[in-house]
Amino acid sequence: MLLFHQFGQDQIWALSLLLPLVRGVAGKAADALVETITHMCGLDDDHRTLERHLLAVECKLANAEERSETNDYVKSWMKELKSVAYEADDVLDDFQYEALRCRSKIGKSTIRKVLGYIKHHSPLLFCFEMRKKLKNVPEKINKLVEEMNKYGLENSVHREEQRHSWRQTHSKLDDSTKIFGRDDDKEVVANLLLDQQDQLKVQVLPIFGMGGLGKTTLAKMLYNDQGVQQHFQLKMWHCVSDNFDAIAIVKSIIELATNGSCDLPGSIELLQKRLEQVIGQKRFMLVLDDVWNEDERKWEDVLKPLLCSIGGPGSVIVVTTQSQKVAAIMQTLQPHKLACLSERDSWELFAKKAYGNGVEQEQAELVGIGKRTVNKCRGLPLALKTMGGLPSSYQQVQEWKAIEESNIRDNDRGL
Repeated sequence: MLLFHQFGQDQIWALSLLLPLVRGVAGKAADALVETITHMCGLDDDHRTLERHLLAVECKLANAEERSETNDYVKSWMKELKSVAYEADDVLDDFQYEALRCRSKIGKSTIRKVLGYIKHHSPLLFCFEMRKKLKNVPEKINKLVEEMNKYGLENSVHREEQRHSWRQTHSKLDDSTKIFGRDDDKEVVANLLLDQQDQLKVQVLPIFGMGGLGKTTLAKMLYNDQGVQQHFQLKMWHCVSDNFDAIAIVKSIIELATNGSCDLPGSIELLQKRLEQVIGQKRFMLVLDDVWNEDERKWEDVLKPLLCSIGGPGSVIVVTTQSQKVAAIMQTLQPHKLACLSERDSWELFAKKAYGNGVEQEQAELVGIGKRTVNKCRGLPLALKTMGGLPSSYQQVQEWKAIEESNIRDNDRGL
């Protein structure tokens, strides 16, 4: 029974940590030492290709991670990608090791001096072998992305999500749940919203960042902030997701503003007039949560004229999105990029989930395992909460160790 339960935990662990894993490998690809050694080997193009592929695949993962729980194809795709990510990590480790080895030969020196040393002392065989490895990884990533696109997996899952109303977000914030590491973000964004009171036109502030960082949570914190509540005469929350349809969005806003249903036919002209009536000159705050539309025309030509021509001075629209392109399209204010949690906040969030019953004080060994787990999560709140929740039914040290040891790198590759 324990073995069966352990397998389920392993799957959650593996999939929850894939996004921070890819993000970490992408960061390593941008390392100065890696750039130095790849340049020396004449692999600049291959290196940049790998870096671009790693950054691009993050966009796929942002959606795929939560879908893997119910879609076996996505789960299989993610396992394959995890294997490729570790392969990329190994290749980059080899480059870093070679650069560090050379630097150790000449002591503390600038990158330029290291480069000069490498050119004269690194064997051609190393460059030849690494060229092949560096070409293989982007090709494998590209095949995985092409496979997902070929079979229309993203679109089909998007459509499935739209049919499930339970996936919709809401503005309610659980007062009993402590939120870690977002107080500074809240203060900065709240002050920015309140500072728009003299602006005659509606201002649009995007909050963007990778999936699982807590963009919706930050938006909820702002929405429920006492100062924000007092400042705005009308507050509305609409979850957009993939349904960036002007009629659906405007109808929803009318219903939110009136606390009633909108029975008007699907005529933009009629809806526009009704929208002006219900909003009037009220200073409003509208949250458009989880926006994915990257078609600039849909915003500039249709929705923007409707939403940004109503309301009183100081009205704002807050947009949450994983896409930097969406943020660039919709912004009138500088977008707020949400970062990963600090090491301290990461530990506090994980410990709150994992040691809520006080085990932290009694089992020092569990804390050591927990801190190594936190490092793997790389400051991603979603991964931290998921991993922190796993041990809630596993309070024996040997069971914690089994979870940790079953997910070391070599075993993960075999998933």
